[in-house]
Amino acid sequence: MRRTSARYKLAGAAAVTATVVALGGLTAGSGGAAERQAEKEAAPAAAASPVGFGAGTTGGAGGSTVTVSSASAFIDAVQSGSPLTVRVNGTISLSSMTKVASNKTVVGVGTSGRITGSGLNISNVSNVIIQNLTFTGSNDDAINVQYSTKVWIDHNDISGAKDGGVDIKRASDQITVSWNRCHDQDKNMLLGHSDSNGGEDSGKLRVTYDHNWFDGTNQRNPRVRFGNPVHVLNNYFDNVGSYGVASTEGAGVLVEGNYFENTEDPFHLGEASSGPGTLRAVNNRFVNSGAGQSGGSVAPIPYGYSAENADSVKSSVTAGAGVGKI
Repeated sequence: MRRTSARYKLAGAAAVTATVVALGGLTAGSGGAAERQAEKEAAPAAAASPVGFGAGTTGGAGGSTVTVSSASAFIDAVQSGSPLTVRVNGTISLSSMTKVASNKTVVGVGTSGRITGSGLNISNVSNVIIQNLTFTGSNDDAINVQYSTKVWIDHNDISGAKDGGVDIKRASDQITVSWNRCHDQDKNMLLGHSDSNGGEDSGKLRVTYDHNWFDGTNQRNPRVRFGNPVHVLNNYFDNVGSYGVASTEGAGVLVEGNYFENTEDPFHLGEASSGPGTLRAVNNRFVNSGAGQSGGSVAPIPYGYSAENADSVKSSVTAGAGVGKI
């Protein structure tokens, strides 16, 4: 079992402000549902459907599309009871974690879609896509997922959250986290919140982490409890401070085809007071990095996929991860 100490000091992340630019005739105003204007055309095309456990997530497909540029219109839209694609044009400043209802796609317009002040709560829902948004300066998590299934978190830029960047917990399942750039973040991606929650989490928490850029994030890239298998596939770890991946509390993690650069501790078993899980490391590349700690068996990956050669992961991830890349 490995115990770590926090040896990373997170730079203060100032909340981002930006001028909201309305899309003529398509932008919801500061009021409620009556002020939103649903677009009749099809939703904007997402990146290819998710690889891995989140496959089949469709979000707001089949519903209307609305563009929002104020917090009140955003909240009204993401909490509506119908399938909906919510296009975010400009900065949405939230004061507290905001729930997103089932059957929603929340997607930024170009590079303008920003969520600041607080984050999104995907709780007790199913079929949600969060895509192409910049999250900065949350007073809690940037994205929290709990008691939810079929979630795809894709092509976002995540930094400066007070707690976690993307935390997934409490029996959540069938999730893909892909092509996100995470930076200026200490506790980045937690999977399973407590050593004592095995009764809910065992057999769940199956997540695919695909082509993410962990850009100087300090720890939890991810930190895993109970989930087996969890697939950490073709990610780029760059200057990670404390550790990359931790498998704990009986979790089973396949770390495959990743590129680790300037990362002293790429992966290990156990973390702090949490007991060890298992971890298989396959076809990874290490540049000025440690070798990592692996051991034990991991459940087979139950879906088909094609792993990219680790040698090309750095270039493909730095070119393709983050906002404005879909």
